[in-house]
Amino acid sequence: IGGGARNNLLNAFTANALGVPVIAGPPEATATGNVLLQAMAAGLLPDLAAARALVRDSIDATLFYPEEREQWERAGKLFSSHLIM
Repeated sequence: IGGGARNNLLNAFTANALGVPVIAGPPEATATGNVLLQAMAAGLLPDLAAARALVRDSIDATLFYPEEREQWERAGKLFSSHLIM
């Protein structure tokens, strides 16, 4: 969410490094959240669940799946072995 959502390489690396899917949402997340909270305060949306459903149905998200797990795990172990604790 936010400007980082535009960086496909960062999102792919994050999914790979963590081994979990990453959902890159709208780059305008702060503004969208502000508008949704104002709509809730004005009674235009009944609750947070409705606001989340509106976002889910209105804004495209990109899903990045982990790839090359063995390579990323080896790199993580190598990195960890060089940390000073």
